Amino acid sequence: MTDESPTPRTAAVIPAAGRGVRLGPGAPKALRTLNGTPILVHAVRAMAASNAVSLVVVVAPPDDTTSVKTLLTDLVLPDRTEVVVVPGGENRQESVRLGLDALPEDIGTVLVHDAARPLVPVDTVDAVIEAVREGAPAVVPALPLADTVKEVGPALREGGPQPVVATPERARLRAVQTPQGFDRATLLRAHRAIAAEGEGATDCAGLVERLGEPVVVVPGHEEAFKVTRPLDLVLAEAVLARRRANDGF
Repeated sequence: MTDESPTPRTAAVIPAAGRGVRLGPGAPKALRTLNGTPILVHAVRAMAASNAVSLVVVVAPPDDTTSVKTLLTDLVLPDRTEVVVVPGGENRQESVRLGLDALPEDIGTVLVHDAARPLVPVDTVDAVIEAVREGAPAVVPALPLADTVKEVGPALREGGPQPVVATPERARLRAVQTPQGFDRATLLRAHRAIAAEGEGATDCAGLVERLGEPVVVVPGHEEAFKVTRPLDLVLAEAVLARRRANDGF
Protein backbone atom coordinates (compact mmCIF):
# COMPACT_ATOMS: atom_id res chain seq x y z
CA MET A 1 0.00 0.00 0.00
CA THR A 2 1.50 3.33 -1.04
CA ASP A 3 1.83 6.33 1.26
CA GLU A 4 -0.53 8.98 -0.08
CA SER A 5 -0.14 11.52 2.74
CA PRO A 6 -0.72 15.09 1.49
CA THR A 7 2.21 17.23 0.41
CA PRO A 8 3.13 19.71 3.17
CA ARG A 9 1.83 23.20 2.44
CA THR A 10 3.71 26.49 2.29
CA ALA A 11 2.87 29.51 4.45
CA ALA A 12 4.26 33.04 4.61
CA VAL A 13 4.71 34.91 7.89
CA ILE A 14 4.81 38.69 7.54
CA PRO A 15 6.03 40.51 10.69
CA ALA A 16 4.42 43.94 10.42
CA ALA A 17 4.48 45.16 14.02
CA GLY A 18 7.31 47.70 13.63
CA ARG A 19 6.69 51.44 13.93
CA GLY A 20 9.02 52.52 11.11
CA VAL A 21 10.33 55.66 12.80
CA ARG A 22 12.75 56.43 9.93
CA LEU A 23 9.77 57.08 7.68
CA GLY A 24 8.75 59.92 9.97
CA PRO A 25 5.72 60.38 12.23
CA GLY A 26 2.42 58.75 11.36
CA ALA A 27 0.94 55.29 11.04
CA PRO A 28 3.04 52.14 11.50
CA LYS A 29 5.28 51.57 8.48
CA ALA A 30 3.27 48.64 7.13
CA LEU A 31 0.13 50.80 7.06
CA ARG A 32 1.67 53.67 5.08
CA THR A 33 0.37 53.81 1.54
CA LEU A 34 1.86 53.28 -1.90
CA ASN A 35 -0.33 54.51 -4.72
CA GLY A 36 -3.15 54.78 -2.18
CA THR A 37 -2.79 51.17 -0.97
CA PRO A 38 -1.12 50.22 2.35
CA ILE A 39 2.37 48.75 2.03
CA LEU A 40 1.15 45.70 3.96
CA VAL A 41 -1.52 44.95 1.35
CA HIS A 42 1.10 45.03 -1.40
CA ALA A 43 3.26 42.61 0.63
CA VAL A 44 0.38 40.18 1.23
CA ARG A 45 -0.47 40.23 -2.47
CA ALA A 46 3.18 39.56 -3.33
CA MET A 47 3.16 36.38 -1.21
CA ALA A 48 -0.27 35.27 -2.46
CA ALA A 49 0.91 35.67 -6.06
CA SER A 50 2.85 32.40 -5.66
CA ASN A 51 0.79 29.33 -6.50
CA ALA A 52 2.63 27.51 -3.70
CA VAL A 53 1.52 29.82 -0.88
CA SER A 54 -1.78 28.77 0.70
CA LEU A 55 -1.61 30.73 3.97
CA VAL A 56 -0.35 34.20 4.89
CA VAL A 57 0.01 35.04 8.59
CA VAL A 58 0.28 38.78 9.25
CA VAL A 59 1.78 39.72 12.61
CA ALA A 60 0.30 43.12 13.39
CA PRO A 61 1.08 45.85 15.93
CA PRO A 62 -0.76 44.75 19.12
CA ASP A 63 -2.71 48.01 19.33
CA ASP A 64 -3.61 47.92 15.62
CA THR A 65 -4.58 44.25 15.25
CA THR A 66 -8.29 44.99 14.84
CA SER A 67 -7.71 47.63 12.16
CA VAL A 68 -5.32 45.33 10.28
CA LYS A 69 -7.92 42.54 10.34
CA THR A 70 -10.50 44.98 8.97
CA LEU A 71 -8.06 46.15 6.29
CA LEU A 72 -7.47 42.61 5.07
CA THR A 73 -11.02 41.27 5.44
CA ASP A 74 -12.19 42.28 1.96
CA LEU A 75 -8.83 41.89 0.24
CA VAL A 76 -9.27 40.05 -3.06
CA LEU A 77 -6.79 37.15 -3.20
CA PRO A 78 -6.69 33.80 -5.01
CA ASP A 79 -9.15 31.27 -3.55
CA ARG A 80 -6.24 29.04 -2.49
CA THR A 81 -4.85 31.68 -0.11
CA GLU A 82 -6.05 32.24 3.46
CA VAL A 83 -4.98 35.28 5.53
CA VAL A 84 -4.73 35.21 9.33
CA VAL A 85 -3.83 38.19 11.57
CA VAL A 86 -2.20 37.79 15.00
CA PRO A 87 -0.77 40.38 17.41
CA GLY A 88 2.99 40.87 17.45
CA GLY A 89 5.60 41.04 20.17
CA GLU A 90 8.26 43.36 21.55
CA ASN A 91 10.73 42.81 18.70
CA ARG A 92 10.95 41.17 15.29
CA GLN A 93 12.14 37.80 16.53
CA GLU A 94 9.29 37.53 19.01
CA SER A 95 6.79 38.61 16.35
CA VAL A 96 8.02 35.92 13.95
CA ARG A 97 7.74 33.32 16.70
CA LEU A 98 4.13 34.37 17.36
CA GLY A 99 3.44 34.02 13.66
CA LEU A 100 4.95 30.53 13.67
CA ASP A 101 2.74 29.59 16.61
CA ALA A 102 -0.31 30.33 14.42
CA LEU A 103 0.65 27.83 11.70
CA PRO A 104 -1.36 24.62 11.32
CA GLU A 105 0.44 21.28 11.47
CA ASP A 106 0.37 20.61 7.72
CA ILE A 107 2.69 23.55 6.92
CA GLY A 108 6.12 22.22 5.93
CA THR A 109 7.77 25.23 4.27
CA VAL A 110 7.72 28.68 5.87
CA LEU A 111 8.53 32.00 4.25
CA VAL A 112 9.37 34.97 6.47
CA HIS A 113 8.85 38.21 4.59
CA ASP A 114 9.35 41.85 5.55
CA ALA A 115 6.16 43.86 5.17
CA ALA A 116 8.47 46.69 4.15
CA ARG A 117 9.45 44.81 0.95
CA PRO A 118 6.10 45.18 -0.83
CA LEU A 119 7.26 44.79 -4.43
CA VAL A 120 9.18 41.49 -4.45
CA PRO A 121 8.43 39.70 -7.75
CA VAL A 122 6.72 36.31 -7.66
CA ASP A 123 9.66 34.67 -9.48
CA THR A 124 11.86 35.44 -6.47
CA VAL A 125 9.27 34.01 -4.07
CA ASP A 126 9.01 30.83 -6.14
CA ALA A 127 12.80 30.43 -6.36
CA VAL A 128 13.08 30.50 -2.56
CA ILE A 129 10.29 27.95 -2.13
CA GLU A 130 11.78 25.63 -4.75
CA ALA A 131 15.19 25.65 -3.05
CA VAL A 132 13.61 24.70 0.30
CA ARG A 133 11.59 21.93 -1.30
CA GLU A 134 14.78 20.61 -2.88
CA GLY A 135 16.28 20.11 0.56
CA ALA A 136 17.86 23.36 1.76
CA PRO A 137 16.94 24.03 5.42
CA ALA A 138 17.26 27.79 4.93
CA VAL A 139 17.27 29.96 1.79
CA VAL A 140 17.80 33.70 1.33
CA PRO A 141 17.46 35.81 -1.81
CA ALA A 142 20.36 38.23 -2.17
CA LEU A 143 22.07 40.66 -4.53
CA PRO A 144 25.77 41.41 -5.11
CA LEU A 145 26.89 44.71 -3.61
CA ALA A 146 27.41 47.69 -5.89
CA ASP A 147 29.36 49.70 -3.30
CA THR A 148 32.66 49.01 -1.61
CA VAL A 149 32.10 48.25 2.09
CA LYS A 150 34.33 49.43 4.94
CA GLU A 151 34.47 48.01 8.45
CA VAL A 152 35.00 50.80 10.95
CA GLY A 153 35.99 51.05 14.58
CA PRO A 154 34.82 53.43 17.33
CA ALA A 155 35.60 57.13 16.98
CA LEU A 156 38.64 58.32 18.89
CA ARG A 157 36.57 61.18 20.30
CA GLU A 158 32.83 61.70 20.61
CA GLY A 159 31.43 62.91 17.30
CA GLY A 160 34.79 62.45 15.57
CA PRO A 161 35.58 60.44 12.44
CA GLN A 162 35.66 56.66 12.69
CA PRO A 163 38.79 54.79 11.61
CA VAL A 164 38.58 52.15 8.89
CA VAL A 165 39.81 48.80 10.21
CA ALA A 166 39.15 46.55 7.19
CA THR A 167 37.81 46.43 3.63
CA PRO A 168 35.93 43.15 3.06
CA GLU A 169 36.23 41.55 -0.37
CA ARG A 170 33.13 42.83 -2.15
CA ALA A 171 32.83 39.86 -4.50
CA ARG A 172 32.07 37.59 -1.53
CA LEU A 173 29.41 39.85 0.01
CA ARG A 174 25.66 39.87 -0.65
CA ALA A 175 22.81 42.17 0.37
CA VAL A 176 20.14 39.87 1.76
CA GLN A 177 16.45 40.34 1.02
CA THR A 178 13.20 38.53 1.83
CA PRO A 179 11.23 36.33 1.68
CA GLN A 180 13.61 33.99 3.43
CA GLY A 181 12.50 30.37 3.21
CA PHE A 182 12.85 27.56 5.75
CA ASP A 183 12.09 24.00 6.51
CA ARG A 184 9.54 24.53 9.27
CA ALA A 185 11.14 22.17 11.78
CA THR A 186 14.53 23.85 11.38
CA LEU A 187 13.13 27.35 11.85
CA LEU A 188 11.14 26.33 14.92
CA ARG A 189 14.23 24.72 16.43
CA ALA A 190 16.24 27.90 15.81
CA HIS A 191 13.65 30.11 17.50
CA ARG A 192 13.39 27.78 20.50
CA ALA A 193 17.16 27.44 20.92
CA ILE A 194 18.18 31.07 20.55
CA ALA A 195 16.50 33.59 22.84
CA ALA A 196 15.71 37.11 21.68
CA GLU A 197 18.02 39.56 23.41
CA GLY A 198 17.81 43.34 23.24
CA GLU A 199 16.19 44.15 19.91
CA GLY A 200 16.14 40.46 18.99
CA ALA A 201 17.37 38.96 15.73
CA THR A 202 16.72 40.91 12.54
CA ASP A 203 17.36 37.91 10.29
CA CYS A 204 15.84 34.44 10.76
CA ALA A 205 18.55 32.92 8.57
CA GLY A 206 21.07 34.18 11.12
CA LEU A 207 19.34 32.11 13.80
CA VAL A 208 19.63 29.02 11.61
CA GLU A 209 23.31 29.76 10.99
CA ARG A 210 23.89 29.85 14.75
CA LEU A 211 22.48 26.33 14.95
CA GLY A 212 25.23 25.26 12.55
CA GLU A 213 22.74 24.48 9.77
CA PRO A 214 23.55 25.47 6.17
CA VAL A 215 21.97 28.55 4.58
CA VAL A 216 22.02 28.95 0.80
CA VAL A 217 21.53 31.98 -1.45
CA VAL A 218 19.35 32.34 -4.55
CA PRO A 219 19.31 35.44 -6.77
CA GLY A 220 17.34 38.35 -5.36
CA HIS A 221 15.73 41.17 -7.32
CA GLU A 222 16.32 44.91 -7.38
CA GLU A 223 12.60 45.56 -6.88
CA ALA A 224 12.60 43.66 -3.58
CA PHE A 225 14.18 46.65 -1.82
CA LYS A 226 13.13 47.64 1.68
CA VAL A 227 10.98 50.74 2.17
CA THR A 228 12.72 52.39 5.10
CA ARG A 229 13.07 56.11 4.36
CA PRO A 230 10.89 58.69 2.57
CA LEU A 231 13.01 58.40 -0.60
CA ASP A 232 12.19 54.67 -0.74
CA LEU A 233 8.50 55.56 -0.96
CA VAL A 234 9.24 57.68 -4.02
CA LEU A 235 11.17 54.83 -5.64
CA ALA A 236 8.40 52.34 -4.84
CA GLU A 237 5.80 54.63 -6.41
CA ALA A 238 7.98 54.81 -9.54
CA VAL A 239 8.20 50.99 -9.71
CA LEU A 240 4.41 50.70 -9.41
CA ALA A 241 3.93 53.31 -12.14
CA ARG A 242 6.26 51.40 -14.46
CA ARG A 243 4.45 48.14 -13.73
CA ARG A 244 1.09 49.72 -14.51
CA ALA A 245 2.42 51.12 -17.77
CA ASN A 246 4.11 47.88 -18.87
CA ASP A 247 1.97 45.13 -17.38
CA GLY A 248 -1.30 46.71 -16.34
CA PHE A 249 -0.36 45.86 -12.73
